[in-house]
Amino acid sequence: MLADPTITLVIADDHPIARRDLRELIETDGDMRVLAEAGDGREAWEAVRAHSPRVAVVDVMMQHFSGIDIVRMIREASLETAVVILTAFDNLEYCHSAIESGALGYILKDSAAQDIVRGIRRAAEGDYFISPAIAAPVIRGLLPHESGRQQRAELEDLTSMERRVLHFVAHNFSTREIAERLAISPRTVERHHANIAAKLNLHGSFALLRFALDHRQDLDL
Repeated sequence: MLADPTITLVIADDHPIARRDLRELIETDGDMRVLAEAGDGREAWEAVRAHSPRVAVVDVMMQHFSGIDIVRMIREASLETAVVILTAFDNLEYCHSAIESGALGYILKDSAAQDIVRGIRRAAEGDYFISPAIAAPVIRGLLPHESGRQQRAELEDLTSMERRVLHFVAHNFSTREIAERLAISPRTVERHHANIAAKLNLHGSFALLRFALDHRQDLDL
């Protein structure tokens, strides 16, 4: 039997109207379903433990436990729920803390609806998503800067397919989206990611993202 493709969610925000609007946005997509809502961090944690959703969408600032607390608690409990922080704050320090704690997404509440839905889908697939308005400074702030000259030289060692994969990474495509564009499997895309990282001496998903952003012009097809 095939696994249920439905993306199940718990949403948490201390404003009822914000929760209502988020739920309506999410459930316009037929393959997303909200299992529970929470008005504070304690309720959010209890809902995640009770329902084991694929994704938890939580506000960064809540009573009892913050969104970042929830991320850490889920990680410490070894739960499989991915976490997306949905917030009004474009504070880079908050975003750094969320990502370093294990969140897969940090999305501004005033982002376009398609960015919010896309971010949830990316988290469900195990990919990162940060609101485009703050993505570049966030990623650059998370990692020390490498030698540009050395990395440009190593870029020449990539195969044409690896360069194409990296081009799409630089344009914020998910693993699944890259696979569809290149007519290959997601697993093959992941192998290309690993090969690129090895050739460029990059460690971690954010290192690959940052390199792609720093060399976006060099990667234009």
